[in-house]
Amino acid sequence: MIQFIKIILGLGLLAFIGVGCNDYLDINDDPNNPTSAPIEGLMINTTFETTRNTQRVGSTTSFFVQHFASPNASTGTDIHDAVSYGGTWSNLYFNIGDLVTLIDQAEELGAPHYSGPARIMKAYNLSLLVNMFGDVPYTDAFSSEILQPAYDDSESIYQEIQALISDGITDLSAEESAAAPGNDDFIFGGDLESWTRTAYALRARILNHYSKTGNYDPAAVLVAVENAFSNSDEDFEMSFFASPIAAQNQWYRTAVLNAGLNLGGWLSTQVVDQLNGNTFGVVDPRIEFITQPASDTSFAELVGQYIGTRNGAGRGDAPEQGVRAVLAVGSYYALSSTQPLEMITYSELKFIEAEAAIAQGNRDRAYSAYEEGIRSHMEKLGVDSEAIDAYWSQPSVSVGMANLSVNEIMKEKYIATFLNPETWNDARRFDYQYEGFQAPVNSALGGEMIRLVRYPDSELQRNQANVPDRTMLDRVFWDLP
Repeated sequence: MIQFIKIILGLGLLAFIGVGCNDYLDINDDPNNPTSAPIEGLMINTTFETTRNTQRVGSTTSFFVQHFASPNASTGTDIHDAVSYGGTWSNLYFNIGDLVTLIDQAEELGAPHYSGPARIMKAYNLSLLVNMFGDVPYTDAFSSEILQPAYDDSESIYQEIQALISDGITDLSAEESAAAPGNDDFIFGGDLESWTRTAYALRARILNHYSKTGNYDPAAVLVAVENAFSNSDEDFEMSFFASPIAAQNQWYRTAVLNAGLNLGGWLSTQVVDQLNGNTFGVVDPRIEFITQPASDTSFAELVGQYIGTRNGAGRGDAPEQGVRAVLAVGSYYALSSTQPLEMITYSELKFIEAEAAIAQGNRDRAYSAYEEGIRSHMEKLGVDSEAIDAYWSQPSVSVGMANLSVNEIMKEKYIATFLNPETWNDARRFDYQYEGFQAPVNSALGGEMIRLVRYPDSELQRNQANVPDRTMLDRVFWDLP
């Protein structure tokens, strides 16, 4: 992995860039006073920020799907209050703007091996943005001359996402390129085949979002799956850095801060009860890789148990440590400062395959993919083969090919996509029909489940004339009632 000093260089260079900047570096002008970042700096920044944006969005959506719950009662995000997520909005737009610049520079240079990954990352970041906010500015958003951009509807942006994926695949397959990424690519180190597999994985995910619409094409989903990852070693993920703190895995930082009593990363009763056997009568061995049991001997009757926190209710009389399940340092997702953060995984793809195969009527393929999704995720977390076999042997898990339904697929995918923003897309497609799922206590939406987040204050103040009139119960186009 490239030494961390290069990320500082990349971030420093990018300080010269504004979103939508159309001026490019001319080495014949003044090399000591650049007006835009070199292509390598853009690649450094956009790969890093694409991964960070996954965590930024996931840190919000994980409350909506009840992977997380707040230790404090009636916390805004936890109860679906009208919170302004302006920081996430800005970070997504800043990164998409840098990707626009990267694509432009790559095209000027004749470097499709740079524009290919950039188009895939642009499509990915756009999907995070649209699926969080719905209709957003896009067509006019990256022009320095338009200060109040119009909003594009979410369906048209999805068409752009698909076009970006197709164009990215074409660029990646180009036989010649004036330059190509290497260590400036923090995700794949310049491996173009990995980027191509990721493009198909993203296509499979995006096409699967249409499952509630008349445009759903399970055959197309399956073709994309076939061209994507073949094992977990090929996952779309990025390893972080040992220092400084700002470049460490942010789930690890959440766990570290929680251990220092800056509380966060508490697990919801919903996810803990699925894992500990309370909901389905089967203990999922992944629980010990995700969190830790109660250890406070002052609550001797609870020691060794896994206990979640009810969304909206807070921790009650539970102490700040040692009783409730949290994202703990040393657990898989917070293993270390350098732990990879997952964006799209092989195990997710297997559940996408299972869902599409069922829709196509191919139950044999669906059941094989369902089993592989479970096994591959467990293997990645480090569960031993005996425990995997024991879990699979449970009748509520190994339901048989004839009995497999979307319910079982979504139940298992809910764990395999722990902390990933994609889980909220699944929850909405599934109408939150997870076993035992309830609206948070003190719900700000009257017990209804959140469908989109509120537009940020910055838009309501500076671009109010264009901001759509909608609520958090309105839906992205693919989330049909």
